Amino acid sequence: MKLFVENLTNVDFSYLHPQRGLLGESWLVQLELDGSLNEEGMICDFGIVKKRVKQWFDTTIDHALVVPTGMPRLSIQQADGYTRVDWLYADGLPFHCRAPEQAIALVGVPEINEHTLASWCREQLLALFPEQVKGLSLSFVPERIDGAFYHYSHGLEKHDGNCQRIAHGHRSKIEIYLDDQRDEALEARWADTLRDIYIGTEAHLDGDIGELHHYAYRAPQGEFELSLPARCCYLMDTETTVELIASHLAGRIKQQHPDAQVLVRAFEGVGKGAIATA
Repeated sequence: MKLFVENLTNVDFSYLHPQRGLLGESWLVQLELDGSLNEEGMICDFGIVKKRVKQWFDTTIDHALVVPTGMPRLSIQQADGYTRVDWLYADGLPFHCRAPEQAIALVGVPEINEHTLASWCREQLLALFPEQVKGLSLSFVPERIDGAFYHYSHGLEKHDGNCQRIAHGHRSKIEIYLDDQRDEALEARWADTLRDIYIGTEAHLDGDIGELHHYAYRAPQGEFELSLPARCCYLMDTETTVELIASHLAGRIKQQHPDAQVLVRAFEGVGKGAIATA
């Protein structure tokens, strides 16, 4: 017998990609349990499945920086409840992140993708279930997006939850309307501008802006630091909540189209986001 749960939850996180660098991602979680029936005629109660799996993802991968420990040019140090990650881009420029250990997930694979991360998660998730559960199948599925989308990472200093982590991210679509007409060409241009980007807050910059951007802040979970090439960054003069991202984009588009009514639907991962007009 098998029990399945489609779209059990979705995970929003960032990870280090060997070519693209820091990459924000959002994946839907599909789950199957293989086992025998208990006295109630169940493999496992759906409520238990959803609660335990979601809780596990919330404390390991969701809103974290996921680092494949087998990738080249990588150095990791752990001390005093903090994890430090140093890595070199192919052109030799450095990536650096230091954060509380719960904000960085170290995964023993050479590269992160839907299959390697699912395999790593599967081995650990099986231990969460009662003995009649004999096997577990897990897969990650990107949301199907027909229009423009972009991968972005950010961190929210003032957030009380896990969004405060300096390097977590999302795979997000964007919709732009001029005078109530959707403009797919404009969507594609902005998605290209924000492709594989770190959206940073100017107030978090530590030092002069040069070839590298250095961000640092203290949040409820602890101290956070991040350095990466300036070419990978897009700056805002506010925090980078999805509401403020939508407002920022609407304002920028209004400058380019002053005679048009502008509406932006900016998504933050799967099925959620903010609307702004200008």
